[in-house]
Amino acid sequence: MSRKSSLDAIFQTGPLPVVPSPAEPLEASNGPSDGSISPLEASNPPPVPRIRSGAVAAMGSALEHLASRAEVAEQIETGSAIVELDAELLDGSFVADRVSDATDPTLDTLVESIRESGQQVPILVRPHPSKPGRYQIAFGHRRARACRALRRPVRAVVRPLTDAELVVAQGKENLDRRNLSYIERAFFAFRLEDLTFTRDVICAAMGVHKPDVSNYITVARTVPEHVVAAIGPAPKAGGPRWRTLAELIRTAPPNKVDHILADPSFQGRPTDERFAQLLEALAPKADVKKVEVWKDETGRKLARVERGDQRFILSLDEKLEPTFGNYLLGRLPELLADFKAGKD
Repeated sequence: MSRKSSLDAIFQTGPLPVVPSPAEPLEASNGPSDGSISPLEASNPPPVPRIRSGAVAAMGSALEHLASRAEVAEQIETGSAIVELDAELLDGSFVADRVSDATDPTLDTLVESIRESGQQVPILVRPHPSKPGRYQIAFGHRRARACRALRRPVRAVVRPLTDAELVVAQGKENLDRRNLSYIERAFFAFRLEDLTFTRDVICAAMGVHKPDVSNYITVARTVPEHVVAAIGPAPKAGGPRWRTLAELIRTAPPNKVDHILADPSFQGRPTDERFAQLLEALAPKADVKKVEVWKDETGRKLARVERGDQRFILSLDEKLEPTFGNYLLGRLPELLADFKAGKD
């Protein structure tokens, strides 16, 4: 109902007496015909119509209600009020900052916390720029998911944010909570750049310097998004290990990564173990050396032989036989000739 309609409803108590305006002369039935006012009329002016007290009270109550609603609307518009919104009216930010993980146990913990203690911290939303009547989340996606699971309204602050203001608020909230993994931060930076945000805005949103943003984006451009989705957030894996994995993925044979991701043993593990499994599977295998020890007739360990990677390494213990190595080295031409003669 509009303000005018509300006020009209207040005065629907019957027509009130009309008080003539000062420009309108009062008509007297027994007064002089020349329009002058008789002394009796001057000393006894007509009574002023009185508005019933009930109408005054109703009008005051309605005006207070309208003022209260206007104040709340102003608070919502300026973002100074916390309101409750239907979770089904909330859409996520236009740039994702988290990697979905079906095995994430912390969401269940959050659901139980809100069930027992309520939603202590409101989320931040803006009126949806293209869907009237809906809202877009700047931060608080997990709290919104938890409230949706509990079928309860979401406590939120509504602010009219630009796209840049939204992503900066989103990034700063994540920075304050310090709970985004390295790869989540990397893909957040990558997506912001793909949306043509400047490096200055990305730095402000992430609270880092431009070289850090460059490192994040390099990793995100190298590791395919479907690989990150398969691994999950991997919170224990920091920048150095992700950069190592990115390089291994870049040089891996075709289809090797996808073959590992399709392994049922990979899919059933927690996110950090999935990361470790892929990293180990792609890492170059260390040369497995077979070691043999040669003993003389007295049992002394005189020589050590290592075989592997098409190599044969003979090591002599010169503490036991200081000159045997030189002797053997001097006999190598003769030994090689005998070896070749035996092959003929």
